[in-house]
Amino acid sequence: MRARGFTLIEVMAAIFIMVLVSVLGYGAINQAMKSRESLEERQAKLLAVQTTMRVMAQDFDQLALRPVRDAAGQSYQPVLVSGQNTQPYLTFTRGGWANPAGVQRPALQRVTYSLDNKILHRDYFPVLDALVSTQLIKRELLEGVTSVTFRYMDVSRQWRDQWPPQTTVQAAPGTSPGQVLNLRERPIAIEVVVDTVEFGKLRRVFEVPT
Repeated sequence: MRARGFTLIEVMAAIFIMVLVSVLGYGAINQAMKSRESLEERQAKLLAVQTTMRVMAQDFDQLALRPVRDAAGQSYQPVLVSGQNTQPYLTFTRGGWANPAGVQRPALQRVTYSLDNKILHRDYFPVLDALVSTQLIKRELLEGVTSVTFRYMDVSRQWRDQWPPQTTVQAAPGTSPGQVLNLRERPIAIEVVVDTVEFGKLRRVFEVPT
C-alpha cells in the first residue's frame, strides 16, 4: 500500500501557521524589549532625581560661614546669596570639599545652582575667592527641568524668597535707620521646588545645621 504524503494545501497551511506564530512571538518579544527600555530609562531619570536631592542635602548640610571677596576684591559676598529672578539662582560657600588627589587647596568651595536649557546645573569655582577671569567648573545635575525655586526660612520661622534678609540698624540721632546685610547669616531651612517634565513638581525641605 502506497504511503500517503501531504497535499500542497496542507503544506501551505502548516507554513502559514508557522509564520503566524513567528510573527506573534516576535511582536511579543519586541514589545517586551521596548517595555524594558522604557522602564530602564524611567529608572535612570528617577536615579538622577534621587542623586540631585542627595547632592543638595550634602551641600546644605555643610553650609560654611565664610563670606568670599567679590570679583573686584573690593567687598565681600554673603555666605549664601539668592534671588528669584537672577541667574544663578543660588550661590553659597560649603565645606567638606573632597580632595582624594591631595591637591593643595582649601576644603571650602563656592557653589552655584542655575538652570540652562531645561538642565539644572551645579557649578563651582576652582578657588574660593574668584576673580573676573576665574572660570566655573560646570556640572549637569538633572535634565528635563522646566523651573526651580528656592525659599529660605529665617530664625523667626518666616519664609523668604531672597537671601540674605536685610536688617534694620539704628542710625545716628536725627538720621533715618539704615539697612545692612549680615554676611554670615544662614537660613535654618531651605525649600526647593523642582518642576520636571517626567515627574511634575518635586518639593523638598532641607534643614540647615546651626
